[in-house]
Amino acid sequence: MTTKLKPEVTQNDNIQGNSNAVITLVEYGDYQCPHCGHAYPIVKQIQEQFGDKLKFVFRNFPLQNIHELAVPAAVASEAIGKQNKFWEMHDAIFENQRELNDNSFTKFAEQLGADVKQFNEDRNDKIILDKVEGDFESGIVSGVNGTPTFFINGIRYNGSWEFSELAATINEIINQTEGK
Repeated sequence: MTTKLKPEVTQNDNIQGNSNAVITLVEYGDYQCPHCGHAYPIVKQIQEQFGDKLKFVFRNFPLQNIHELAVPAAVASEAIGKQNKFWEMHDAIFENQRELNDNSFTKFAEQLGADVKQFNEDRNDKIILDKVEGDFESGIVSGVNGTPTFFINGIRYNGSWEFSELAATINEIINQTEGK
């Protein structure tokens, strides 16, 4: 059975890369999940390899029952997104995943040159929490039951997310799409 992404990617998503790319890779992730931490550099490598052929989307799927900072991290990334620094915060959190604490997000916002006062206000904005919860609910509807979970062009990817296998699958889809 093929599991489809619901809802499809929209402008409300956090998107990196070519908006008209042949491949859309969606990750449902948890900023405190060690597996997501392992997948982070692999996704970066995939982005580098496929360049303009790849659009990457990150949706929050905080597993708050096992990761106490998962929701605060997701909220922090979405809040700083209002200052167009979502991806910078996303990267800072994953790159410092093992040292995260309650003060990390404000520290990252300062390092990223954000308006920290505005950032802290936005972290308390119900709209931001609703976005995180909406991402989580879309994951549930899409059959996500752990992190990271990937979708390629709207279809759940069930293979290994190690670089070689994920890259081979993406290459295969590109070749099919381009008629090679």
